[in-house]
Amino acid sequence: MYFGLATAIRSIVAAFVLVAGATVTAQPALLMAEEPGCIWCARWNAEVAPIYGRTGEGAAVPLRRMNVTQPTPADVTLVRAVNFTPTFILLQDGQELSRIEGYPGQDFFWGLLGTMLKQHDIPFELKIATPEPQL
Repeated sequence: MYFGLATAIRSIVAAFVLVAGATVTAQPALLMAEEPGCIWCARWNAEVAPIYGRTGEGAAVPLRRMNVTQPTPADVTLVRAVNFTPTFILLQDGQELSRIEGYPGQDFFWGLLGTMLKQHDIPFELKIATPEPQL
């Protein structure tokens, strides 16, 4: 009886060590660096923001926002400072992988974002989202 219990406890401890030592990979995210009064940020918010979360890209890289007048979030490491708004920064585990500086319009935005995701092997489903009806 004791031998069986000891073996079970060792197995549980070994499993815990394996799980605890495993690397957890956070979902990638798209960080939008913006600032108050930015007309291009407002344009992106009007044209893209209403549908972003319902697109394949939005599902693959959920949007986070960062006000550039505030300190960079502690869990984000940028390659270089943000000099233009909006800037869209692809993050993996809080580390910058790539960025789109400025907002060239929605047609270019989706193409640039798709290219960026493909370059970093982040799969996404192509689907067209429409804005929710206004009530």
